[in-house]
Amino acid sequence: GPGKGRRDAESRHRRRRRLEVLKAFSPYALLTVLFALTSVEGPVARFVRDRGVTFRWPGLNVLSPQGAPVTAATFDLNWLGTSGTMLLLTGVLTALVLRVPPRAALRCYGQAFRQIRWAVLTISCVLALSYVMNLSGMAISLGTWLAGLGSVFALLSGFLGWFGVALTGSDTSSNALFGGMQIAAAHRIGISPLLMAATNSTGGVQGKAAAMQNLAIAAGAVGLPGKEGDILREVIGWSLALLAVFCVLAFLQSTVLTWTIPGG
Repeated sequence: GPGKGRRDAESRHRRRRRLEVLKAFSPYALLTVLFALTSVEGPVARFVRDRGVTFRWPGLNVLSPQGAPVTAATFDLNWLGTSGTMLLLTGVLTALVLRVPPRAALRCYGQAFRQIRWAVLTISCVLALSYVMNLSGMAISLGTWLAGLGSVFALLSGFLGWFGVALTGSDTSSNALFGGMQIAAAHRIGISPLLMAATNSTGGVQGKAAAMQNLAIAAGAVGLPGKEGDILREVIGWSLALLAVFCVLAFLQSTVLTWTIPGG
């Protein structure tokens, strides 16, 4: 009767909803599986690692103070196991799972690339600059100068990471730019280099909300192009408040809470 037909329709609707939910979660499940297979020691991880290429960067002849070649002059290109490759494979597999037509998938990739093209260029240039700073001794020199702040440096360390990410949009770039400087300053002051490196990265995470490149990508993704300034005004206060909390925590960990640091 009508009641049975209605129940059957509702049952089909519930099954369809469950299937849609599973499909929505499929990219995250695929990404987790791929990262697990390539990160946990096993045949897949070994296969991926063996596909990597290591070579001396041409024209880069830098020696350490002891006269030995520096390891940074050797470039390790783990092209198959890198995060970008995993994300690309996840996208391809997701397109197959969701039955996205190849032309539509390529169009999505093209749109995504256009959104991040300037971020890619910026990060590449910043990483190149970080190599110059680290190999030329600039990072150590700046770290030695910052060490003149003494223990107060631990209070300001997180701001360097925040500033680096707000400027470049990337925590990786911030760590590459200021990580060596933070460690050099920590050694000179006599506080934990591990703490300063972690503080730089943690401060950088808070800077994500204030990075104009990230705001532009976020605004474009939700259909609010040109509203980056409005979004920034809403989030900048939270970003700075969280930064202040982490800076105070880092200062306490460098003084009275050293027992919270591994090996501290």
